[in-house]
Amino acid sequence: MSQNIIQMSGIEKSYYIGTPNELHILKNILLQVQEGDFISIVGASGSGKSTLMNMIGVLDRPTAGEYILDGIPIKEMNDNQLSDVRNRKIGFVFQTFNLIPRNNALKNVELPMLYAGVDRKTRTERAKKLLDLVGMGERMNHQPNELSGGQKQRVAIARALANDPPILLADEPTGALDTSTGHMVMDLFHRVHQKDGKTIVLITHNPELAEETNRIITLRDGTIVDDRPGSGKAEE
Repeated sequence: MSQNIIQMSGIEKSYYIGTPNELHILKNILLQVQEGDFISIVGASGSGKSTLMNMIGVLDRPTAGEYILDGIPIKEMNDNQLSDVRNRKIGFVFQTFNLIPRNNALKNVELPMLYAGVDRKTRTERAKKLLDLVGMGERMNHQPNELSGGQKQRVAIARALANDPPILLADEPTGALDTSTGHMVMDLFHRVHQKDGKTIVLITHNPELAEETNRIITLRDGTIVDDRPGSGKAEE
């Protein structure tokens, strides 16, 4: 039986606390995500999607509430411990790819393993396998500026998988891509989800992409206002 890998209760996030211009961004977020689930978080600009993503990804701390990530209570951790949890538990995929310009595709995918202390031979072998998985094996020696947007995003997905994290957190991963390339990237997420049982959290403003996931969570003004099943990916 699946267990909750993401468990948030009473999560609040405010900025400028105690000042006249205090901003209350997230309000009493209750969110549970099971292992192996594929969910999307949707909402208008300013609804709190990015702030919630930063909370889930342990990139920022909540003002109040409790977050348990894969059995680990986040509240008690210092910055170094949080950095370690991020590196082991979460693979990030961003709209802007965030590849290191001077590193080729292979070196970009190796980077998280380098930070995790994996030896060079193991790093290189795993990076090559991951690039093959995303269809980029033949481009492993290309720099990011020699790749199309879709190719960069495939390299970024391979990099997100480098340390075999249980969770992939994708922030508008198709936002900078044309429609057909975006669908190709989504197909890759579905393959990783089905083959490896990864838990995937997709932040998107695209209702069509959200519908492809198993569960759609809608944010409005920092509050979850809807939580419903998606249709999931149609069988090929």
